[in-house]
Amino acid sequence: MKAIVYQEFGNVDVLQMAELPKPAIQSGEVLIRVKAFSINPMDWKIRKGEVKLMSGSKFPKYTGADFSGIVEEVGGAVAGFEKGDEVFGVVKNMMKEGASAEYIAVSAFQVWKKPSNITFAQAASLPVVSTAALTAIEKMGRIDSNTNILVNGATGGFGMILLQLLKQKGAHVTAVTSSNGIAFAKKWGADQVIDYRKEQVLSGNETYDIVIDLSGKMGYANAKQIMKPHSRFLNPTPNPIEIPTSLIQNLFTGKKHVIVLASPSTKYTNELLQAAGQGLDIQIHKVFPFHAFQEAYRYGEQGGYTGKVVIE
Repeated sequence: MKAIVYQEFGNVDVLQMAELPKPAIQSGEVLIRVKAFSINPMDWKIRKGEVKLMSGSKFPKYTGADFSGIVEEVGGAVAGFEKGDEVFGVVKNMMKEGASAEYIAVSAFQVWKKPSNITFAQAASLPVVSTAALTAIEKMGRIDSNTNILVNGATGGFGMILLQLLKQKGAHVTAVTSSNGIAFAKKWGADQVIDYRKEQVLSGNETYDIVIDLSGKMGYANAKQIMKPHSRFLNPTPNPIEIPTSLIQNLFTGKKHVIVLASPSTKYTNELLQAAGQGLDIQIHKVFPFHAFQEAYRYGEQGGYTGKVVIE
């Protein structure tokens, strides 16, 4: 089978197509014929060696965390799946594994049946960003109509899901995006939209109960300028050093720096499936064919687009 691998840390050019044996499954696993996998910022953070403490430096490495596909084979200890089922899921450890292959073997606990009202590309776009969005909301604490939330970098895949879920919670949400994302931010539930090319949110007079930076460009030090005395800055893209230092900082200030580290769970997936069944809007910005994987990742890393980029 064909798979995308890399043998050293680096830019998109280190990604190569390789011929590998089709994986054999263990009793608790299913073999998936992959139909699509999505691109996430963590893919290139791992590939560039930015998180070596968690990913290690053993090669080869793979890319892609969430996927959709068709069940090809079922392990003897697996119940609830059979050959031919349309499914979606996420690899157990994206630091060590990847979905960028024609076939992958994954634990049955990491796979769910695909809702019939969404495509394979849409299904492959959901697990990572949805888990992150639901984890972020949990970290926000109590949310109601009086909660003033700023979402910076609001119309990528993460923001797409987060805005819609926050709308269900009734929070007052300000979305920061480019002019290309304004219509989508409003569609997904933002009460106010700021075009960062025309207005500097850090220069405004508005203050927020919660600031979440999906772009990874604002940072806690800057966000403090627009945070209320007792508020939270949510950081889903921390540098490794920020994880311990934030815990120390939080002991001495009312403005908390909260690290958001997400991992899939049945609880989150059930919420996701319910939202998908109720018409969750899943915007696919662009789909690339498998052979154009370098082009796809190069495009994904540029950012500035709305929704998700997918490889089929």
